[in-house]
Amino acid sequence: MQRILSRIRVPQHPRAVLCANVLLLAAGLQFAFLPAVAQCVGVVSELSTAAACTSQEQSPTAVATIDPVRPYHLEELIDIAETNNPRTRIAWEEAKQAAEHVGIARSAYFPKLVGMVLFGEDRIIEPFPKPLARNGYVMVDIPAVESGFALEYTVFDFGKRQSQLESSKALRFATAASFQRANQDVAYKVVVAYYNLVTAQEKLTAIRQILNTALTTQSAAEAQLANGRATLPDVLNAKAAAAQAGYDLESSIGDEAMARVRLREALGIEPSDEITVATPVSSPDVSAVSNSVTTLVEAAIRDRPDLNSFAEKLRAANEDIKVARSLYLPTLNLQSTAASQSMWPSTNPQALGSTTQFVWSVGLNLQWELFDGGARRNEVLLRASKQRQAAEELREKRDEVARETWTAYIQFRTAARQQDAAQSLLAAATTSYDASLDAYRYGVKNLIDLVTAESQLAQARLADVQARSAVLTSAVTLGYTTGNLLRQRPIPARPTVAQPTPD
Repeated sequence: MQRILSRIRVPQHPRAVLCANVLLLAAGLQFAFLPAVAQCVGVVSELSTAAACTSQEQSPTAVATIDPVRPYHLEELIDIAETNNPRTRIAWEEAKQAAEHVGIARSAYFPKLVGMVLFGEDRIIEPFPKPLARNGYVMVDIPAVESGFALEYTVFDFGKRQSQLESSKALRFATAASFQRANQDVAYKVVVAYYNLVTAQEKLTAIRQILNTALTTQSAAEAQLANGRATLPDVLNAKAAAAQAGYDLESSIGDEAMARVRLREALGIEPSDEITVATPVSSPDVSAVSNSVTTLVEAAIRDRPDLNSFAEKLRAANEDIKVARSLYLPTLNLQSTAASQSMWPSTNPQALGSTTQFVWSVGLNLQWELFDGGARRNEVLLRASKQRQAAEELREKRDEVARETWTAYIQFRTAARQQDAAQSLLAAATTSYDASLDAYRYGVKNLIDLVTAESQLAQARLADVQARSAVLTSAVTLGYTTGNLLRQRPIPARPTVAQPTPD
């Protein structure tokens, strides 16, 4: 990953820097700057860099294995996914194929040299005087052997080769952009699955705390019953609440196991729940996010690889129109041959003889197709239609990117505000329960008041977990939506208080 981050491109606009640095994997990404295990993994800084890397490097073949005991950090999981996930491998091969098409188009600028060897025999009628030939002719068999080279070179074609080369280059960049987005897609799925697992673990911890609180309430009710200040129904109600918490705990354990399975699925390895992740020790600094969504939209339109792919496809379509129009113009070709030719007539060798000589030919061939039944006209119309289609697809994609950015920004802003409210709610609910428990023990409040405070505390704990999860995922979603996922070095995040490990 250190090799990847050394190639990143940082926006120069100060507000763009602020927004990008906060949003791009700001949700607690713990980079240890480990070397990437796959070639080209995460190379999403420039189209030219991604295109060059995918064309030169070999595709990964090995499939990683997961140690179920070792805790994996998020950057390690991203590396594993980009190496193993079939989506990234498919995109890699598509990029390599596009690079080969560029080589094919570039080869048209070079001459074609063909080695040839010809073995043949001709039987011809040769006129001959009747005194020497009864019928006035003779049949002559002429075996021949010719070996040499043929050279053909297109001297001028009114820009046809240039347009074909530019079109293939544009398509190469388009597939490189698709490769970039495929890496971002896989990384985004891994990050979301990772934080879903972290959330499931935090929810499991919260429900264990809820169970402990319910057991504390039950103990208080039993103590009051022993002192004659509570009734048996009060104790039964407290036991029912504890039993419900135990039921929720078992359900949460199953959800946590399913989150492990989904994480392995995102990595592109066989389904199982045998995986351990390292808990993040930081969270995004929400207060540092700029309130300008316009800057984010501009960054998305500039940096989204899939939008760049559509733009390159439009450029290729423009070049294809030039190729179609060039078919109306002539081409000038240089053609030459050089060979050694041997002939030995089998009939009347005294008169005809045999020989081996060096022969050659050279000439300029001007070809101009004057009539083709409308094929070229229809080709131009077809390419023009595809160009208009590509332009509309680009416009539609640009609107979609802007809409997704607005949605992700609103979701992130909402999640940040909900997290502040959830923290206040948890603090208030904790204070309320502690006070209600003390009041119940002293006989000031009844069990109904204590159970109500307990229920509010349980809801506040779950709301706090859900709000923190929403902030993490929405921050990553905003970075993914703006096309900056995997592009930037993560910013220092504020530390969070480590949660105690449940028994």
